[in-house]
Amino acid sequence: MLSRKEHLAAFNRLLDIMDELREKCPWDKKQTLESLRHLTIEETYELGDAILDNDLVEVKKELGDLLLHIVFYAKIGSETNAFDIADVANSISDKLIHRHPHIYGDVEVKDEEEVKQNWEKLKLKEGKTSVLEGVPKSLPALVKASRIQEKVAGVGFDWEEPHQVFDKVKEEIFELEAEIEKGNTEHIESEFGDVLFSLINYARFIKVNPENALEKTNKKFINRFQFLEKAAKKEGKALSDMTLAEMDVYWEKSKDFFR
Repeated sequence: MLSRKEHLAAFNRLLDIMDELREKCPWDKKQTLESLRHLTIEETYELGDAILDNDLVEVKKELGDLLLHIVFYAKIGSETNAFDIADVANSISDKLIHRHPHIYGDVEVKDEEEVKQNWEKLKLKEGKTSVLEGVPKSLPALVKASRIQEKVAGVGFDWEEPHQVFDKVKEEIFELEAEIEKGNTEHIESEFGDVLFSLINYARFIKVNPENALEKTNKKFINRFQFLEKAAKKEGKALSDMTLAEMDVYWEKSKDFFR
């Protein structure tokens, strides 16, 4: 690994490149905070994919793309004297010091749960009126549900034991089944949402990240289905002409390769 001096030199090089691109490149000169937003979201998802694939080479590349965006936003901010990269770095440094009194102060904690609880309490002291203010409205629903539950748990609004949460999952499934039998579409949707919300909550208790778990299952399904497609094609068969039982033979074989 490189030295701190080399780290700073590398970052300074990126800042110099950003200055030059903003001055001379037609595309870079036209960008605004708003025009970069969707690209930043895309880069964030690409980093997430690389992390789940455990592809460290890609993780490094995607981190670089995100770092570029941070530097880009700071450069744009500096052009109107709103903020610059030093303001960004100092702001997060100040917040980290303030939010870690067990490191930079005299507060004592026994575990990570107390750290989380202190974090939420400090945020309320900073002027926030709700612990849920920090949950972005534009988050995907599954991620948002997880963050909501983490936030309220941080101030003690939580179940005590995992079995209580699993009992709640079963209760919500029973209520969903009841509404399905009645055929009430609006209530079915509501109860289905409750089932998902309770499952996401249970995931937290069994130390599973629901977003990661679902995405890994997505990837596994894609790999298995594409294996099925390729295997059928090798034998000159079209999936649309096959029975479910015939496709299931290849599906079962795919499990030997993708678990």
